[in-house]
Amino acid sequence: MVRARYSRWDDTQDPFGPEVSAGDLLDELSDDMLSGLGAEGALSRLMRRGMRGSFSGLDALRARLRGQRAREQDNLDLAGPLEELRERLDDIVDRERSALSFRAEDDARMREAFLDALPPDVPGRIGELNDYRFVDPEAQRLFDELMEHLREQIMGAYFRTMAEGLRSMSPEDMARFRDMLAELNDMIERRERGEPYDFEGFMQRHGEFFPGNPKTLDELIEQMAARMAAMSRLLASMSPEERAELQALAEQVLQDMDLAFEVDRLGSNLAGAFPEMPWGDPMMGGGEEQMPLSATIDAMERLHELEELDRSLRGDYPGASIDDVDEEALSRALGEDAVGDLRRLKEIERALERAGLVSRDRGRLEVTPKGARKLGERALVRVFEELRRDREGVHEARDAGGLAEPTGATRPWRFGDSGQIAVQRSVFNAVLRSGPGERVRLRPDDLELVEAEQRTEAATALLLDLSFSMPLRGHDVHAKKMALALHALIEGRYPHDTLYLIGFSDYARQMQPKDLAASGWERVYGTNMHHAFNLAGRLLSEHPNATRQVIMVTDGEPTAHLEGDRARFSWPPIPKTIRLTLAEATRLAKAGVTLNVFMLEDSPGLIAFMERLAELTAGRVFLMDDTELGTFVLRDFVRRRAA
Repeated sequence: MVRARYSRWDDTQDPFGPEVSAGDLLDELSDDMLSGLGAEGALSRLMRRGMRGSFSGLDALRARLRGQRAREQDNLDLAGPLEELRERLDDIVDRERSALSFRAEDDARMREAFLDALPPDVPGRIGELNDYRFVDPEAQRLFDELMEHLREQIMGAYFRTMAEGLRSMSPEDMARFRDMLAELNDMIERRERGEPYDFEGFMQRHGEFFPGNPKTLDELIEQMAARMAAMSRLLASMSPEERAELQALAEQVLQDMDLAFEVDRLGSNLAGAFPEMPWGDPMMGGGEEQMPLSATIDAMERLHELEELDRSLRGDYPGASIDDVDEEALSRALGEDAVGDLRRLKEIERALERAGLVSRDRGRLEVTPKGARKLGERALVRVFEELRRDREGVHEARDAGGLAEPTGATRPWRFGDSGQIAVQRSVFNAVLRSGPGERVRLRPDDLELVEAEQRTEAATALLLDLSFSMPLRGHDVHAKKMALALHALIEGRYPHDTLYLIGFSDYARQMQPKDLAASGWERVYGTNMHHAFNLAGRLLSEHPNATRQVIMVTDGEPTAHLEGDRARFSWPPIPKTIRLTLAEATRLAKAGVTLNVFMLEDSPGLIAFMERLAELTAGRVFLMDDTELGTFVLRDFVRRRAA
């Protein structure tokens, strides 16, 4: 039997569960990182789209909010409150007419004439009927109920949480309510002037009017402001005739209750305290189901809450943060599953930082060296998986460089390492970690390998074309993944080898693996192979006894060369650029460096240049699909390294 235990969220549980690791998150970010968005842009895009099968993104949450908002608007009848009152008044007047029709006296005819002359608008009819004594007792009862309902609805439209308590208020209680509003207005105005005010004393005197027990003045008036802003939006959304009717009706009721002045004053104070609220912003409504005034204002408030949620999820305002999203409001709108998705989105960056894969430097999110290494390891795993599917690969030949004599020493096992496991040392590490008397379980960190005598050293310079044509043609991500995978392979499996990463566009420069995940593109002109070959030669010259090779990945022919310390660009390439580039490559070949060039395009100029390069250097040139680049380069590297 499956058992489950539930507990309250305390911010310590793993929101992703065991099925999603920090490495999986980094893997999901990798393509966007390597395409030039960097860690910040890639994280933003992941939060927008979500992770298939794990959590929804902000765009999906916004789509659900739009659907919820559309449903609310479809049900919203802006004229409903007035129509409800009009229908109830018509029913009351019809009852009175029916009673009068059975009477023959002159007074009945005078009353009928009075009813015929009633104004067409709701506040006018109510104003006239207020002083009318109904002949029909049921009509009188219904009118009294309507007036009580109207007072409750008007008060509910302005003071949602207080309307229920105001229903049975005595004149003395209403006077206290008016005094509370006056004191609240004074307190808000003192706050705006920067003067001290006694909020605790106010709550001690008037706390029964605020069942939510607010702790601060801001908390108290924010809900009141949202309510009054919703009322102002309803008025702005009505036709001029309907607006005039509802305003007159509200003023009439509030005046009768001796509250009109303080309510108007409160509305002005709240609009000044919360100017960002949608005061007077009109809203569309397409519903036909009539709702009372207070319920209509409830719907307007819900629509505003949905708008605010969408705005915070959109995050297109200065200083926006996903932490701005109100979880309680999101739960009311979309349910707890949406809150779970939001918490996962909030946790992505923290999970990556805890794993040491990204860090913030002066406010900018960047991939750490460990993160770059992890990107390379995961790219390497995918290459090996591809090789296994092709039924050819390096996993069958783990002993690169042939057999070697043990030195008697051991070393910790790292990802990609091959060799003989030092069993005694590995078990000893597990025992130390587990403690005496405990069951011994081996973990990857416990493993050590028998150290063999040093293998033949190899030095590789990987030259990556970073000119703008690479991302423009979609080659950059595949090239960078190959570079990271090659770095992971050499670091894990050939620790005595050396890999130099050299990026080149208008100039060439040495790079670190984490630089490949940095944001931005090389929006410069020039493919300076001349400088790249020159820099590779200088770096490889530090390894005279090693097997040395250059691997170059490019999608264009050379269009720039160095003249002194400055690059000269020309398109189409000038003879001097071609001549200097070939001379630098020939110098590398004469120094014993093997050249391997991978072309990602097949333009006539590039093919002609590469044929000449191969002829002069006895190097190898490959034209290939960029999606196969990682598989081919790593397989070729291992084969040559094992030879």
